[in-house]
Amino acid sequence: MEKYLDTDFSFNSKIIEFVNNCVKDIEKDFENLKKIEEYNQLKVLNAFKKQKLSATDFSWTTGYGYGDFGREKLERIYCDIFKAKDAIVRQEITCGTHAIALALQGTLLPNDEFIYITGTPYDTLLKVIGISGGEKGTLLDYGIKYNKVDLVDNKIDIETVLSKINENTKLLAIQRSAGYSSRRCISISELEFAIKKIKEKYPNILIMIDNCYCEFVEKKEPIEVGADIVVGSLLKNLGAGITLNGGYVVSNSTEIIDSISNRLTSPGLGKHVGVSFGTTRAIVQGLYFAPHIVLEAVKSAKLLAYVFEKLGYEIIPKFNEDRSDIIQVITLKDENKVIDFCRAIQEFCCVDSHVIPYPWDMPGYSDKIIMASGSFIDGSSIELSADGPLREPFNVYYQGGLSFYQTKIALMNVLNIFYDKKYLDI
Repeated sequence: MEKYLDTDFSFNSKIIEFVNNCVKDIEKDFENLKKIEEYNQLKVLNAFKKQKLSATDFSWTTGYGYGDFGREKLERIYCDIFKAKDAIVRQEITCGTHAIALALQGTLLPNDEFIYITGTPYDTLLKVIGISGGEKGTLLDYGIKYNKVDLVDNKIDIETVLSKINENTKLLAIQRSAGYSSRRCISISELEFAIKKIKEKYPNILIMIDNCYCEFVEKKEPIEVGADIVVGSLLKNLGAGITLNGGYVVSNSTEIIDSISNRLTSPGLGKHVGVSFGTTRAIVQGLYFAPHIVLEAVKSAKLLAYVFEKLGYEIIPKFNEDRSDIIQVITLKDENKVIDFCRAIQEFCCVDSHVIPYPWDMPGYSDKIIMASGSFIDGSSIELSADGPLREPFNVYYQGGLSFYQTKIALMNVLNIFYDKKYLDI
């Protein structure tokens, strides 16, 4: 393989040797990840078995979607996996931002307040809320109040959260993954501790979790540790690079799901309508593969962490830290390095490997974004991808990889380009 990489891709032999040695160094660390994969795979298979998933569930209806039994069974499968009472899993939910917006819009009324207790939310949510962008129909436009509590030492500041809650506060939101910030993901154990402390004093307050990038990285999901609402995207972990689009909302309350589904369609129709258009098979198949694909993504992230840590870069999380999402943050401290990193990744994507990414103004973002994502499913963040805003400290956010070996080769390409441009010396 080494000779092939050298002759066919012109990879420097020093780079090949360095990466191969790094893989050998960390292989033993993959064993615990395999245990998590096995546990979550059994969880998925058990849900299929319990709900009696059948070939006829892949059929679909027309018009209103009444009697779409596969769609209904899919939502029961999600309930089993997430230990939820009710769920919405639909291709009409276009992305994670849409799922979060639906949950907030379906739960909150004018004069209600919600508080993000993990600091400023992800860039796209700022426009949903109405903090930036000048969009119409934002939460603030409808008289819904927003507040936030910053993390302290990368942890939820529970005392400040409790002091901020008032008679109008209905919901607390937790974004587990970092977004475009420089912090660790919020783990399940951290969630459990925070939720317990908050619920002790305010048992009726709703806690919503943005679970994007986190599904199946650990053995438990947020409903199991007391969350009321959990939202996510099927373009990420649970789609496994197979599901064409979609998002999900799960809850410990049927009433909450009813309210949110009324926002998705209309009051009186709720989740009773909505044609699957034959997407159920792909959603279920993606769910089946998700535990393994997530394992490949986490292995890939650990490899990048180890390599760039050895090269002296700041990384989040550290190689030897437990993982709660699939994202690896690398602080490159240089705009050109971010651009070159993403272009190097793009060269080894499955689709559009010949395309050169350029920074541009993406909808929902305040800074220019450069993004490498040559995916079978457009926007599938569980597939090999890397992106970042062109702003200080010039972080690049790596995620995904349907195959660990694709990541390994793409990483060699990054290092080869960095070596040629004298960004590093091996």
